[in-house]
Amino acid sequence: MGRLLFHLLVAAMLVFLLAPVLLVVPMSFSADRVLIWPPSGFSLRWYAQIAHERGLLEAARNSLVLAVIVTAVTLAISLPAALALDRWRFAGRDAIMALLTAPLLLPTIVLALALLIIFVGFGLLGTWLGLMLAHMLITLPYGVRVLSTALSTLPPSVEEAAASLGAPPAAVFRRVTLPLMVPGLVATCAIVFLVSFDEVVISLFLVGPQLVTLPVALFRYVESRTDPLVAAVSTLLVVFSLAIVLVLDRAVGLRRAVGK
Repeated sequence: MGRLLFHLLVAAMLVFLLAPVLLVVPMSFSADRVLIWPPSGFSLRWYAQIAHERGLLEAARNSLVLAVIVTAVTLAISLPAALALDRWRFAGRDAIMALLTAPLLLPTIVLALALLIIFVGFGLLGTWLGLMLAHMLITLPYGVRVLSTALSTLPPSVEEAAASLGAPPAAVFRRVTLPLMVPGLVATCAIVFLVSFDEVVISLFLVGPQLVTLPVALFRYVESRTDPLVAAVSTLLVVFSLAIVLVLDRAVGLRRAVGK
């Protein structure tokens, strides 16, 4: 009885979490001129219309480029940070880890407002550098946490064996540690990329007229229009995110990627 109740509770939670997607996907194929439920007919017109929305396409390009840059820089910073925090024992280690992961504890709106106040004085509003730094504030905690977990699951005996055979620390890292960390590195890249690509609250405060990301462009779009185009774009984003997760699962396995 208890097991059945548990499965029913899990099923109810899944339905609750997936309900928005279950509504958005059919509406993206609507033949109506406005968002209504249920649709009176079905058509691919709104998917075809996306190709004519130059503003959304430009914003999508900006989000893609920004997410790639943020992923690369986050990985370059979080990998040595995770190595230092996991392999070395020094005073203040726990405080540094808490500091690096602290942005995850704060509401995004608070971070966005603080960044807005700071960036105004440095002229970083509406710039690539400003958006990159802002996104890294929320992606670095994910990078450090995932890589630290991946490092903690590596068998230390393998590294010790390589060192005992005369391999210097750099060679041990390059030939032993790094290959074993590939699943964690792939998972970090996927998570950081999706977090940056989908970020809307912080971006909304920091974008400018010449630099807009896709989530912000969609937010502004629905302020003035009520057609199913936004449902079509949202469906494509869901498929895009799901594809990344499936590729990650096929390539290295989700459980292995997060160090389980």
